[in-house]
Amino acid sequence: MTNPTASDRPGTPIHVDYRKWDGTPHWQSDGTLLGVDENGCWVGFPQGTHFERPGAAFDLDRDSVSLFPDAGYTPAFNRPTDRPEQVVVYVDITTPPVWSRTDDGGWQVTMIDLDLDVVQRANGFSYVDDEDEFADHQRKFGYPDDVIRQAEADTRSVFEGLRDGRAPFDGAGWQWMRRLVEPGAAERSDSLH
Repeated sequence: MTNPTASDRPGTPIHVDYRKWDGTPHWQSDGTLLGVDENGCWVGFPQGTHFERPGAAFDLDRDSVSLFPDAGYTPAFNRPTDRPEQVVVYVDITTPPVWSRTDDGGWQVTMIDLDLDVVQRANGFSYVDDEDEFADHQRKFGYPDDVIRQAEADTRSVFEGLRDGRAPFDGAGWQWMRRLVEPGAAERSDSLH
């Protein structure tokens, strides 16, 4: 499988293509490659980045960094504000991301959104969201039993990892956020080693 590596240039365009089980488009956005580490591929979305899906659209009101690992989930780390109820980590449970090259020399990452989300607010409160949508879509789309079991297992694992501060929820997202919001942070960090 082809996907970005540590040798890919930061700033490379990345089109993020979430789909539903039947192939219909879900959230679409464009970010830039921040880099690749042992957790996966990190993509930056500066404040103002446009997100859209059929029937809905918004522009980010703060900076965000997403991780696309070789696993069934994709976390977004949202730059904190002073609001305790703000969502700072939002994890979509998905099929594993699949990468393809785009005509402009960038990348597209595509995954199927499996409805379940693990959410953490700035005050530390974490919860699982959209369990009702997951149940409805099992019937509507006919999710196979193994997909259902894997999505449930991934949800438990992500929730526990977020609660316990295990990678990639061990501060890695905030380190990559620094690279997005502080130009030159990566070079300064590298020069200290």
